[in-house]
Amino acid sequence: MPEVKLGLQDVVIANSDICSIDGQRGVLTYRGYDIKDLAEHSTFEEVVYLLWHGHLPRRAELDELTRHLVENRPIAPEIIDLLKRLPPPQHPMETLRTTVSALSLYDPEAEDMSVEANQRKALRLTGQIGTIAAQDTDTAQALILREHVLDPMVPGPESLGGRD
Repeated sequence: MPEVKLGLQDVVIANSDICSIDGQRGVLTYRGYDIKDLAEHSTFEEVVYLLWHGHLPRRAELDELTRHLVENRPIAPEIIDLLKRLPPPQHPMETLRTTVSALSLYDPEAEDMSVEANQRKALRLTGQIGTIAAQDTDTAQALILREHVLDPMVPGPESLGGRD
């Protein structure tokens, strides 16, 4: 009789160049960088660039990505209305899941699965996640985000990262 494994123990789903987990040592790396180092020394935008492109950005690359993310922070008025109508209290992940699903209804490229369209969708969604998260008034993370986004419905140009 074959051995039965609990959950996904010893099951390899796929090899990844993006992420590596060593559960025995408690190490998680993104593109070879320990996430503890990234959290301490990198901005949100730098980590996004690293995950998408495989290397940390040069200044011009970081500036371009940050500009694109800032341009994509605003969310449609219909999404703002949805956020205001969600019944309290809801878990922040429920709010995020629901809102991200609703965003696809207003995405002009929702049906386009080309690499280029998916890259543009990733920029839009990544830019909008901070705006969505800033709506949750009951969490410390939302308070921090609102410091950077000011009016959550009208995002500001500041970086969401932790460094100046």
